[in-house]
Order: sequence, then structure tokens, then C-alpha cells
Amino acid sequence: MQSVDSLKSRRTLTVGDKKYQYFSLPDAANTLGNIDKLPMSLKVLLENLLRWEDGKTVTRDDLQAMASWLESRSSNREIQYRPARVLMQDFTGVPAVVDLAAMRDAMSKAGGDPQKINPLSPVDLVIDHSVMVDKFANSSAFEQNVDIEMQRNGERYEFLRWGQHAFDNFSVVPPGTGICHQVNLEYLGRTVWTKEQDGETYAFPDTLVGTDSHTTMINGLGVLGWGVGGIEAEAAMLGQPVSMLIPEVVGFKLTGKLNEGITATDLVLTVTEMLRSKGVVGKFVEFYGDALESLPLADRATIANMAPEYGATCGFFPVDDVTLEYLRLSGRPSETVALVEAYCKAQGLWREKGLEPTFSDSMALDMSTVESSLAGPKRPQDRVPLSQVHSAFNQFMDLQIKPAAKEEGRMLSEGGGGAAVGSDTMNGGVDYEHDGHTHHLKNGAVVIAAITSCTNTSNPSVMMAAGLVAKKAVEKGLKRKPWVKSSLAPGSKVVTEYFKAAGLTQYLDQLGFDLVGYGCTTCIGNSGPLPEAIEAAVQKADLTVASVLSGNRNFEGRVHPLVKTNWLASPPLVVAYALAGNVRINIAEESLGDDRDGNPVYLKDIWPTQKEIAEAVLKVDTAMFHKEYGEVFAGDEQWQAIRVTESDTYVWRDDSTYIQHPPFFEHINEPAPPVGDIKEARILALLGDSVTTDHISPAGNIKTDSPAGRYLREQGVEPVDFNSYGSRRGNHQVMMRGTFANIRIRNEMFDGEEGGNTLHYPTGEKLSIYDAAMRYQAQNTPLVIVAGKEYGTGSSRDWAAKGTNLLGVKAVIAESFERIHRSNLVGMGVLPLQFKAPNTRKSLNLTGEETLTISGLEGTELEPMMNLIVNITHTDGSTERIEVLCRIDTVNEVEYFKAGGILHYVLRELIAAK
Repeated sequence: MQSVDSLKSRRTLTVGDKKYQYFSLPDAANTLGNIDKLPMSLKVLLENLLRWEDGKTVTRDDLQAMASWLESRSSNREIQYRPARVLMQDFTGVPAVVDLAAMRDAMSKAGGDPQKINPLSPVDLVIDHSVMVDKFANSSAFEQNVDIEMQRNGERYEFLRWGQHAFDNFSVVPPGTGICHQVNLEYLGRTVWTKEQDGETYAFPDTLVGTDSHTTMINGLGVLGWGVGGIEAEAAMLGQPVSMLIPEVVGFKLTGKLNEGITATDLVLTVTEMLRSKGVVGKFVEFYGDALESLPLADRATIANMAPEYGATCGFFPVDDVTLEYLRLSGRPSETVALVEAYCKAQGLWREKGLEPTFSDSMALDMSTVESSLAGPKRPQDRVPLSQVHSAFNQFMDLQIKPAAKEEGRMLSEGGGGAAVGSDTMNGGVDYEHDGHTHHLKNGAVVIAAITSCTNTSNPSVMMAAGLVAKKAVEKGLKRKPWVKSSLAPGSKVVTEYFKAAGLTQYLDQLGFDLVGYGCTTCIGNSGPLPEAIEAAVQKADLTVASVLSGNRNFEGRVHPLVKTNWLASPPLVVAYALAGNVRINIAEESLGDDRDGNPVYLKDIWPTQKEIAEAVLKVDTAMFHKEYGEVFAGDEQWQAIRVTESDTYVWRDDSTYIQHPPFFEHINEPAPPVGDIKEARILALLGDSVTTDHISPAGNIKTDSPAGRYLREQGVEPVDFNSYGSRRGNHQVMMRGTFANIRIRNEMFDGEEGGNTLHYPTGEKLSIYDAAMRYQAQNTPLVIVAGKEYGTGSSRDWAAKGTNLLGVKAVIAESFERIHRSNLVGMGVLPLQFKAPNTRKSLNLTGEETLTISGLEGTELEPMMNLIVNITHTDGSTERIEVLCRIDTVNEVEYFKAGGILHYVLRELIAAK
């Protein structure tokens, strides 16, 4: 903090016997004008600029622009934002540390000090994405899965242990502890951060960026944070500000309260549907209204968690008494709680009764109108009332049976058709043998029921509800269906403690929801293999089966490659569907099974009352948090036994299939090549709407016959040891082969056929996208990707951009981009271009055979949001000229792109200063 403090706003705040320095928003307002009605989230940004005002990256005009936002309720002003800290999970964290290690090598070879490559802001990396559900439904599943995890990931964990010792300001939470967002909510987040500087203690809002899009969960605690690409996070660690436009803020007013039997999951699925329909991509959402007084912080965090699903940068909740209550419950020191209250009240960051800030736009929800719901079968914003899930599945099946009737990227509208009841395909099934018994597996069978993911496992009310459903079901003699792979993966060990205290663990165990690990598991694609008999049956009859999970992501091919429909649900509904065994059963009305006397049991018979849930939640106490977070960074004996070579630079192993030296900085000592036009490029893939980062860079299973699978076998790795794409993100050889290799991706060159293939031109040969890209590279042919709307939705996958770069793709032309992926493309030197209406790939009748020349770059001073020209040459020799919008959005991004990428820019700056 080196503020010139042109507004003379620095003040002293005394809390107890300690004094804190801070930059006062009310005092700044004496010059800037009244900011009382400014959204709380923008007040946090204003304080950040006030604290970092240096006359260069942050100017007095930036401060005035923030205050003037109230007049127009929007702004095109670019600001430089500096979050207090960075949060990582291991899937995204490993490649980030790999890049930092490679940058240290490059710095050393350039004659500089490798120690200059070091985080300047605190970084916490939580290892939570590597545990897989290999073992389940037995009392030793947790221990077995942890052992397998340590065996599979030894190289990665050794590398992270090296990073923990090599880098300053870098902490690692070992495996088997919890999900990063829940650990952040329960332990790392403070709401108000402090820093010692020049003998003074400064207080300021806790802010962060994270390498997982669900970093937004912490906004429930009044902490402003969102997901960025790993590339962007690395730059932030190295002292680069996050360049952004002052956002629009959509206010979301909550009124009323949830009815009996309705959960926080039902609420968040409703909010997600509403906001996605509203259109809030690139905007802040801020929740307000006096109903927040009765909304528990865990429910707030559940809503904030799913900001990526409703498309917003963040979903912010202001600080109030509910925040303080949670800080106390979760064991934060009393000094921290006192500081949060005093600071937020002094700064006008405290939610007062009746306060309604000024927003760019607003909407409202009466929570009493929320109904029990799921979301699916392949997008989190597609909410389906519980009573209509069976119909929604039938509609999905109808679309599979009648490809001509498909509507890309969304379900048919209500009443838009249903399958014939007598259809053999719809009613298909097959017998299979398991444990000496014959079972019949049908379309719609729930083969995975998983209580997993940060969204819900941080919420005691829905977790206790799941335990109570299990208790009532067991007492009536119900059992889960034999084809259901059930699992319980809490977000922290605190959940295990309160299940025990409430006496519910035994009932979950009896239904097969034994503890399998503390991590993301099924939601990230680490569902593990289905039992062999189940997999064989699904493949033999080509069945369309289902997963039901308490997660936030259900994109195609994510949960399991054989599971085509995936449904997001509250934890108690996950248990209910494990009992029912099929999503074609209307569990709102039909029986889940028979009790011991042969009488039908309905959902209403085992659903707990709000009173029962509330009594169970009272079992959660502060001692549980103290116990589980007492030595959060220590790890178990296996973690502590990992040998570490302490050195400033990493000793790379040529034979490693997990960690490889990336090629990004090979020519860093040479001047960056000038930006030029892209001439006679070929289309590598022609893609539709809602192509996600799961489609672009999968995190799940590696198929044996895929390019990545072939590479691993060539390295002597057997398929049983392939692990997942996510676990091998430290090896660019695997990841570039996995780019666009998702089995559910549809290249429109093949008229809807699934799989990561393309046509190589001019030969017309069908190849994997990787193999075609390598052939094009050998011919020095530049490549482009052409796509529809919402390109790059999904997790903040740096490899979706890195892999695109390594395949030789120079530009992506789409109708619209997801925020993080667009930024990541720029950060890797890939040009994001947006079609200008009315042009689309369809209106232009693109087939993938064309060549494209993108002009307007060569000899031109690159500017944000400038127009460029694309010349399309068709196979018959005819040409077409269209204008596109260059989605390099800010001045900083221009500099990054010209340098070859954001990390290249940082490294060149550091080398120049050596």
C-alpha cells in the first residue's frame, strides 16, 4: 500500500486496545460526493482504489469515476484492482506452480535472481480436487480412497511440497482436509483483513481472486472475491493488478421466507434460473432486503457459490449481525469479530435495516414462492420442479431418439413433446449379474447418487436434512437400489463431526452414503468407475442413465462418460433418488419403495420437518471448528513423509508423466514478435452454443484410445493408472492432447456426431483434433475456432486457453464469450473475436472447409474493443468480408497480448529490471 491519499482520508480506528490505520470512505466522500447509496460491493472496490492510489495505476479520476457511478449506474472506466490474497485448488494450482517454476528457470537462464519470481500476496492452495470415488459404500472407503490418492498423485504432491518450501507467501492445505471454498468460508476468510507495514497495522476489506470459479462462495461472508484463470491469478500473485471495467451491479431483493420442506438448494436453483434468464454475465449481483436478517450465512454462501452458474462475476452479501454470528460459530478470534463490526460500521459497509442501495438494475424474489426442484439434465440453470423431473427426462430421451427435433443447448419448452410410452428405445433395459443376484437396469436408472461439492456440503441445514431422510428411511426398512453408486464427500471434517453429534452417521452408512473423502469428487468428474457389471450393462443396451448430485456443475461428459443425464439436487433429494433408483419415477407422488410390512413409503413419509432440521443444526458448535482447523496445514503421516529437495529452482524429471517443463517461455529472451494479421487460417473446429471449458479441456477420465491415452501408454502408463485429466494438468503433453477431446463435444463438421474429431483440409481426412492440429502446425497453417453463444462457460480452466494456444489456434470467433475464458485466451496470446449481428456461423453457412484471413492487426496500433475484418474464402473460390469485434477489452490486455501473454509480459518486465 503506497497511497498518495490525495483525498486525505487516512484515519485511525481503535478496537479494544489495538489501533488500526484505514482509508475512510466517509471522509473521501467529503470530496467525491455522497456515496451512501453506492452498492456495498462497489464501496469495497472504491476502498481498494483509495488505498492503492499512486497517481499512475490508480488516479484521482478513478476514484471520482467510482463515486460518479451513481449517476449513470454503469461505467466504461477501466480500473486496476488489487485483491488482498489468492486462493487455489490443486487442479488449477499445480499448473500455476509449474508456470512459476518455469519462470524461475527462465529468470535464472537470463542471469536474473529466480527469487524475484515469488508471490507478493498471500496464496493458499487447498488440495481438494484429486480424491476419486474408487471405493464406496463400505466403512473403510475413506482410508482406501486416501491411500489410492496418495499413490496416484505422489509426483504432484512432491512438487507442491517443493513449492511450499521454495516460495514465500505460499501455503498448502494437505489432502483429506476439505474443499477449498469451504475451508475458505470456515477458516481462511476474515471479512476484514490486516497487514503490518512500516510499523503500523492497516485494516481493509478481505478480498481475493481464486483459480476456481466458485471462489464466489466467500461473498456470503461479505468478502468480495471471484474466479479468474490460473494465468491471471499467477500475475496477481506477482504484483500485477487485475484490470477490469467498473461493473454494473444488479440488485436482487429477497423477501419472505422459505416454506416448510423447501431447502436452500431449491432457493439457489431458483435464483440461478432467474438471474441466468435476466442476463448478468460480467456484472456484479448484490443481494439486499430486510429478509436477509433471517437468511443463515450458510444459505447466503450457497447462493454466492453458484454465481458462475447464473453468470455473474460475484453474488455479494453485505456484512451484518448474521456475519458476526457465523464468525463466532466457526471459531474466529474475538478480536477479528470485534474488528469486523467496528470497521464495517465506520466505513458504511454494514447492512442497515431498510437500506436499499442504487443499482444498475434490480429484481426480486419472494422466497415463499420457491418450490422443490432439481436442475438438469445438462445445465445448472435449467431448473425443473421435482414433480416434473420424470417428464424432463422423457423429453431428453425424445430428443435423443429424434435427432432432427433437437434444440441445441436447451430442453424443449414445456409441452414441447414427449416420447411415446410404448417406445422400445424409451423403455429399454437389460439384466445384469452382481453379487450373485440378477438385476434389471433401465433407462433413467440412477447409477450415481453423490452428496458432494462445495455448494451444499458447507450448509448444515441441507446436510442434516439428508441425514434425517436417511434415518427415517432406514427405520422404515428402505434400502438404496443395488445399481446406485452412493457416496458422501463433505467439504470439511466439521461435517463429519456434526453428523456424529446428531447421531446420523450410522443411517447414512446403512444406505451406502459412507464417507469417501473430503474433496470435490463427483462434481469435478472424480466419480470414479462404476461397477464393471453396471458399465457393461449401460454399454450393452446403450442406456441413458442418470446421476443425481448435490453439486453445481452437470455439463455433458463431466460426471462420468457413460452418464448422459445429470441432475443437481439438494442432499436430502440425493438420498431419496438413491432409494427410488430411477429419475423416471415421480418421487413427488410415487412410492420410493415398501416398508418392512410391504406398505408403500412416499417422500413425504421420510422428509424431515423444519423443526427437526433446526434441532439437528443446533448440534454444530465452535469446538468442532477449533478441533478440525487446529493444525490445518500439517497433514497426515503420508503427507509429512513426502521427501522434498529444497532449492530455488525445481529439478525437472524427464520421465515424469505428471509434471513437465512447459514450453511457454522458451524464447522469452528474444523480443516479442510484432502483432500481425492471421492469413489463410483453417477452421480446427466448428462448434455450437454453450461450449464449456469441460468440452474444451476436460477434467475427467482419460480414454484409452484418445490422443492423451495413447501418449500415456507410450510412456509406460497402464490405463488403470491414467488418473484424470485434472490430475495431470502439470503435464502439457497430456493436456494439449486432451484439448477439445471431450467425448460429448460436437464438431458441426460432422453433423452432430459426438467426439473430439475434425476434418483436415485440403485432404478431407477425419482425424482427432490434436492429430489434425499437429499436421497443420507442420504445414505452418494457422488455425481458428468458430463457435456460437456463451463460448467457454464453466470452470476457470487455464488449460482451456493454454491447450488452445499449444494446438496452434490463433483466434476464436464466437457469438459471445464467458468472462473468465475470454480473459484467459488473451492471457495466452489467443485472439478472442466476436461476431457482429446479424452474422453468425449459421448465417454465413460455414462448413469448416473455408479459409479465413483476419486483417486490421498488422501495422495498426491495437486498441481495446476495436473492429477487425475477416475475409472468408469458400471452396468454390468466392469470398465474403465481415466485420468482427476484437474482445481484447482493456488497455492492460492490449499490452499482455502484444507481449505474447500475461505471464510473458510479467516475466519480460522482471528480466528487464534484473
